[in-house]
Amino acid sequence: MSQTVADSLVEALLNAGVTRIYGIVGDSLNAIIDAVRRSGKIQWIHVRHEEVAAFAAGADAAVSGTIGVCAGSSGPGNVHLINGLYDCQRSRIPVLAIAAHISSDEIGGQYFQETHPEQLFKDCSHYCEIVTSASQMPRSLTMAMQSAVSRSGVSVLVIPGDVAAQPAEYAIPEQVIHVTKPVVHPAESELEHLAKYLNEGKRITLLCGAGCAGAHSVLMQLCEKLKSPMVIALRGKEHLEYDNPYFVGMTGLIGYSSGYHAIMDCDVLLMLGTDFPYRQFYPTNAIILQVDIQPGNLGRRTALTLGLCGDVKDTVESLLPFLKEDHNSTYLEQSITKYQQVRKELDELATGTPGRLPIHPQYLTKVLSDLTSDDAVFTCDVGTPTLWAARYLRMNGKRRLLGSFNHGTMANAMPQAIGAQIAMPYRQVISLSGDGGIAMLLGDLLTLRQHKVPVKVVVFNNSSLSFVELEMKAAGLLETGTDLDNPNFATVAQALGIEGIRVEDPADLEDAVRRALAHNGPVLLDVVVNRQEMSLPPKITLDQAKGFSLWMLKAVLNGRGDDLVELANTNLFRR
Repeated sequence: MSQTVADSLVEALLNAGVTRIYGIVGDSLNAIIDAVRRSGKIQWIHVRHEEVAAFAAGADAAVSGTIGVCAGSSGPGNVHLINGLYDCQRSRIPVLAIAAHISSDEIGGQYFQETHPEQLFKDCSHYCEIVTSASQMPRSLTMAMQSAVSRSGVSVLVIPGDVAAQPAEYAIPEQVIHVTKPVVHPAESELEHLAKYLNEGKRITLLCGAGCAGAHSVLMQLCEKLKSPMVIALRGKEHLEYDNPYFVGMTGLIGYSSGYHAIMDCDVLLMLGTDFPYRQFYPTNAIILQVDIQPGNLGRRTALTLGLCGDVKDTVESLLPFLKEDHNSTYLEQSITKYQQVRKELDELATGTPGRLPIHPQYLTKVLSDLTSDDAVFTCDVGTPTLWAARYLRMNGKRRLLGSFNHGTMANAMPQAIGAQIAMPYRQVISLSGDGGIAMLLGDLLTLRQHKVPVKVVVFNNSSLSFVELEMKAAGLLETGTDLDNPNFATVAQALGIEGIRVEDPADLEDAVRRALAHNGPVLLDVVVNRQEMSLPPKITLDQAKGFSLWMLKAVLNGRGDDLVELANTNLFRR
């Protein structure tokens, strides 16, 4: 049998080190699926929804450091990929999506399942092209994969089913992708300009994000020289929170007051490797400096005094010799003292009293952090699972934390856990899932079963879309459409052939977590947590205070006094 275009695709993936494809089969993918089968070297991970395939491929790439690959059949099959691909693109994760297409001679005729994938994927990819002939295939595939790895994002290769089955015309190059690690830092004159502002600053704060990966050691030297506190954006948490005597918390909607004040009270703010989006959390009377590997990011969140393009590690290493060492440590010490007080208050909320129901979600998250392995991989759904992960999961330089931190979509945690676990089969992988999130893609619990993926899915079950509920209350609105009439998720898991454990009493929580972690296979741990557990931003605006007052008045007038009693037992006014 002569080699087909599909065979050359598989050969190229193997040459690039790819050993897994996530997706769902379909007739437009038949030639590719058969080539995968005949190769015997690439594993087809059969998920139950293509959105899961894209999320899983992204998580696989994020933890393994390679390119992830997913696939969808024509029309609805590849349309389902879009949400997960948006997340990968915005998180700068290299992923190749194979979007099968209808037969090439039917394109443009409103054929069954016809879409225009070259248009649909345009906004969530760096590269999206249709392969129209066998002769085009090797070059198109090389360009797609190189674009994904060099630009850290998504490439989409659209392949009509009949083209995939055509005889291949050209050989695939042995070296399909070229991964380079250039040294990028500003010019010496720019570094001197940056150093001038830092040498003259009296209260300097660093705001650090995911672009600081690999720069932990040199950033500790920078903080020591500048005597500056460090505030960490969420995606920088796994890279910088640990072994960091300069860490004073986080800011933004999931942050807390010490991080907020360290930024708002500074006279110089140095942003490193972060595209922190919330403009209301930037200071208005400070010199703001930014270093980012993507020059297009400079100044798009707040007005800058100086913006420089460079890799954080390379830039800081080059900057250090230009800095003076006579900074006063008073501001740093004040910021650390504020953080220690806030940390104490947060830890006081992470407790459980036997018989006192429901369980505090803070306590659940702390127990997970305490009992999981030192190299555990955590994924978290958007909303309150992300918030509790940010505040109570402890990073140590080995653990990973994945989420939909830029795209902000529901139901990301379990799909990402699938990809992370398959890529790292010998590490604990824990999905912190909201009850709304797990319900949205519940069918892929069957993927855990079918592929025997030992992910531990922890459901924060509060019978509501609780973060949306909080936003409504802050706006003075009675929550509407946020109720979730949930089943016993542990029983559902058991019916699907997965170990299911339900916890309602804090007294049973630690033992249940230990059982789940010790189980040799997938587990769903359904934990009933407090619906009214308020956790507010580090600064409450006057409008938000009015909103909560208005909500409480409306709740009384609508006969919802029980909500107010429950609210009184939360941390609404504790800060």
